[in-house]
Amino acid sequence: MTAIAQRQRPAPASPVAASVAFAWRSLLKIKHVPEQLGDVIGIPLLFTLLFTYLFGGALAGSTHGYLQFLLPGTLVLAVVFITVYSGVTLNKDLATGVFDRFRSLPVWRPAPIVGALIGDLGRYLLAAGLVIGLGYAMGYRAHGGAAGVLAALALVLLFASALSWAWTALGLVLRTPNAVMSIGFVILFPVTFMSNVFVDPRTMPGWLHRLAGANPVSHLVTATRGLMAGTVTTAQVLWVLAAAALLIAIFAPLTVLLYRRK
Repeated sequence: MTAIAQRQRPAPASPVAASVAFAWRSLLKIKHVPEQLGDVIGIPLLFTLLFTYLFGGALAGSTHGYLQFLLPGTLVLAVVFITVYSGVTLNKDLATGVFDRFRSLPVWRPAPIVGALIGDLGRYLLAAGLVIGLGYAMGYRAHGGAAGVLAALALVLLFASALSWAWTALGLVLRTPNAVMSIGFVILFPVTFMSNVFVDPRTMPGWLHRLAGANPVSHLVTATRGLMAGTVTTAQVLWVLAAAALLIAIFAPLTVLLYRRK
């Protein structure tokens, strides 16, 4: 017993190391249960193909012309829709008691949540890569070049990560994963469709035009289009950064508070 007591204990993991470890856990879950990538793969392909070939001729005169307008919007749409699974997976872990075990570990308390959100970036990258790759195969061309595409991708991922905090807070409040998914999509459908993803808001009725103009998703799509086309303005990017900062400022502390009280 004396020898054991005198043995030097390892230093506790830093917040960064603990978060990275939980991020790796999130990626390993995808490896062992690849079926959960069904929506991550299906949503980008479905929206890009379906809306281009269904509405392209009617809205823009040709599918190629509409694709140039649509693809940055479907890039945003696909990634934003997938963010709801941050709350769903967190709720599942809470239901199975996994997070009760995490609480007993000598690590930074929010590390399991922060790590899971970092791991979710893999989902977002996969969805975004599918949209961009499919778009180029269909004939889309980004006049902003590779730099513009990468900058647009980074902006979308940043906003998606900020939005994920809202769904983690929801996942800590609701009782079942299905409830998180249902409420999440009920919120996301009007927010994303009442935007400039599919059409120019100037064609909408006045009240809807004003709603679309105030919609954060519209500002994200505008900045993404501008970056990919090489026509972005500083104000467009700053608006998205401010919206992302506001989401984090509201929902990150709320999520941590709810997690501590859960």
